[in-house]
Amino acid sequence: MSETPHPADLIVFGGTGDLSMRKLLPALYHCDRDGLLARETRIIALSRGGLDDADFRGKVDAQVRGSVPVDGPAEQELWQRFLARLHHVTIDVTGEDPTGWTRLGELLAGHEERDRVFYLASPPMTFGPFCRQAHRAGLVTPASRVVLEKPLGRDLASAQAINDEVGAIFHERQIFRIDHYLGKETVQNLLVLRFANAFLEPIWNSLWIDHVQITVAETVGTPGRRGYYDHAGALRDMVQNHLLQLLCLVAMEAPARNDRESIRDEKVKVLQALRPIAGSEVDRFTVRGQYTAGVCGGVPVPGYLDEPDSKPPTEASHRVETFAAIRAEVKNWRWAGVPFYLRTGKRMPYRCSEIVVQFKDVPHSIFPGSAPNRLVLRLQPSEGIRLHIMAKEPGAGEVALKPVPLSLSFADTFTGRVPDAYERLLMDVLAGNPTLFMRRDEVEAAWRWIDPILTEWESQSMLPEPYPAGTPGPAGAHELVGRSGRTWHDEDPS
Repeated sequence: MSETPHPADLIVFGGTGDLSMRKLLPALYHCDRDGLLARETRIIALSRGGLDDADFRGKVDAQVRGSVPVDGPAEQELWQRFLARLHHVTIDVTGEDPTGWTRLGELLAGHEERDRVFYLASPPMTFGPFCRQAHRAGLVTPASRVVLEKPLGRDLASAQAINDEVGAIFHERQIFRIDHYLGKETVQNLLVLRFANAFLEPIWNSLWIDHVQITVAETVGTPGRRGYYDHAGALRDMVQNHLLQLLCLVAMEAPARNDRESIRDEKVKVLQALRPIAGSEVDRFTVRGQYTAGVCGGVPVPGYLDEPDSKPPTEASHRVETFAAIRAEVKNWRWAGVPFYLRTGKRMPYRCSEIVVQFKDVPHSIFPGSAPNRLVLRLQPSEGIRLHIMAKEPGAGEVALKPVPLSLSFADTFTGRVPDAYERLLMDVLAGNPTLFMRRDEVEAAWRWIDPILTEWESQSMLPEPYPAGTPGPAGAHELVGRSGRTWHDEDPS
């Protein structure tokens, strides 16, 4: 994790929202607790809330304190120090009321030498207006940076429009498009596993790998969030960013250097090599589903259309996918003929994010019961790496084989707390290191591949395939892998 070289002003637009309270502020507290924030660094929340500094600090104390360690006098002192960093300014992003922008300017005046980071924890349609208003108020310095949360647009055209709007104010080197999955320890270890160890490289190709599975499964539904999800869906919300980023890290070639552009260059090449899926092929290589009532974690839960605390379902509600699966291919020499199966869904049997690399069987097995090796990289809930190999079961008589795991659990192997992904990414932003953030061409290449699938889905009269909550997705997803004699890797992480 990189340390900030000097004091910073971190300005969070949407600073009282769910993302700030659940992720950003706890991550920043841990960074402060670990001594990674300079003494003068301030965190300035912007919202329409009409709060003063004391109100905001009280809100954070009430909502965040329970999710961070604040036990004993020493921890209490650290927590009070963190609260003292916090400020709040009420802002009208439309610019019709300039009072807040004037107040923010007064707060920042005289601190131009500090790193100035604008973190936009807000809907993407606000990115352009916010950047224009910040520029008009004279708050954007040559050393300023802006962080954009996903999703960046709804399709290629809207993503390009947002990039144009933000790019009119900030240079590309100042723009940090965040995907928190890239900050996870297992994702970082995937790069280390591939490029700091010699034993995998000779077999990391189509000669030895049968297929790759990338799964992001969630047990939660969308209570109170159906309005958002009706306009997003699993393909936009998860596949276009999280799953394609993981695919890039699995499939990319070794970069010449571990620097900010070399890694991103190789990821773009993977996206550009993805075989297009369009027209009639969309039905063959993709599956979409929507959860119905079922049992999740032993508790009865409603279907998507009946989620509580949500607006009444609309036509869009009936058509939106809460599950998506895709069979992708990377058309280059290393990966020719190797399918990449991508899968994500809500109300699945268990929460799990993982990458599974399935190797081919040995050319000729002299033992009955042999099975192919499998490398499993678990991103959550318990981060770690597992290599499944064949071993002989103890005992006399006939040789009996059993697949056994060689495991690396980060929690068991490394002492101390494993930092949250946002901690790493926030420190990289403050240090000005964009390696783990997406470049404009990377985001647009991902949308360019996703757009034809979205277009075909939206043109069809067919509704998403239903699946009961608490089950591993619709039957079509199993058919997707089953056509070639394969199965999904479904192993309860608990």
